[in-house]
Amino acid sequence: MDFRMEYLSFFVIVTDGEDSSSSKRYKHFQTLEEDDYEDSEIKRFLDGEFTRIVKRKVERNPNTENAPTKIGRFMVEPGYELGSNQNYNLFQRLREADSKERFIGIADELVHIYMDTTAVRGGAFIIARAKLNTYFDEPFLFLLKCDFEPKIARISDERSLISHVEMAISARGMKSIQYPHMPEEGSLDHWELKIHQASHARYFEDFLKFVSYEKPLPEVMGEQVLGMVQQYMEDKWQAEPESTERREEENAIEVWAASEKRELQEYWTHEQVSTASAALVEQKPDLPFSFKLGGVTVKGLLADFGITLHFAKHNGRYVAVIEGDAFQFEKGVSPVELLLPPDLEQLLPIIGTNVKEEEPAIQPYAEESSAQDDDVPW
Repeated sequence: MDFRMEYLSFFVIVTDGEDSSSSKRYKHFQTLEEDDYEDSEIKRFLDGEFTRIVKRKVERNPNTENAPTKIGRFMVEPGYELGSNQNYNLFQRLREADSKERFIGIADELVHIYMDTTAVRGGAFIIARAKLNTYFDEPFLFLLKCDFEPKIARISDERSLISHVEMAISARGMKSIQYPHMPEEGSLDHWELKIHQASHARYFEDFLKFVSYEKPLPEVMGEQVLGMVQQYMEDKWQAEPESTERREEENAIEVWAASEKRELQEYWTHEQVSTASAALVEQKPDLPFSFKLGGVTVKGLLADFGITLHFAKHNGRYVAVIEGDAFQFEKGVSPVELLLPPDLEQLLPIIGTNVKEEEPAIQPYAEESSAQDDDVPW
């Protein structure tokens, strides 16, 4: 990608300790314009980073709340425009700064706000404005944070061999904000930004107080399933809307939905489950689905249910049937890999007959054993 740097401000943040109460300070080292940047070491350090940031894939609804890359959206009150959002205004002022001095002043204001976030660590904070000449005439804004690397040394000379490097930074684990978000090449969304922070600390999320993030996929799908359940309850109890049985069933559903670990509820038929699943899969064909039966965990796709993955009961036990063209084993050889599988009809009578009994409680050690010496195996 053909980026042309307009301004790049380099700040250094220094903290006296690791906890959030430690004293913190920052210093503006230098702001480069286009010609200065092209001849600088920082260009070689960041070479390729801007392209990686723009091309980094992001899910609008990630599979987990802790996804490293997210889409943020500026929050506004109903009926108000983007200009009412404080974070947007700060970014837009940087994008519109018409001089180097103006850019430095706004960048300094931004870093000052960042310093008030929790758990700020020392490192380099870089604020860059660059144009992607391939597609747009308007600039992108990049905020980059590189933490200091501990215990860094470099080869010095034949006498001292190595010397300690103070304030060493690395692009590895770099946190970044890109504004505006480019959903696809050639298009921009000025309501959205892309944020990347690989560590567990949510520095940038704390910093952008007026930005919201899309819900993780499990939460979105969970809300849709609950909506389906509520409609099912309305239809089921239409003739008895205030019955005690309905209230009990609704309470049971609420407990089930709020539980971290849930069991099979046995409310819906296979056809009802298939219809509800199809509505979710239509929105996201690769929607993940996992469950645990006994001590075995299975991971797959919701689209597999009813096609290659089946649930059933037999001899009073739950059964999951997974069908496929071939087994594949990894990491170590087991005798199971040598099995000549029997037909399913031969297996069904066995299901439910080999249930393990609970382990007997450990008996306390007897002071006097009745066993003879010959009975002791060692």
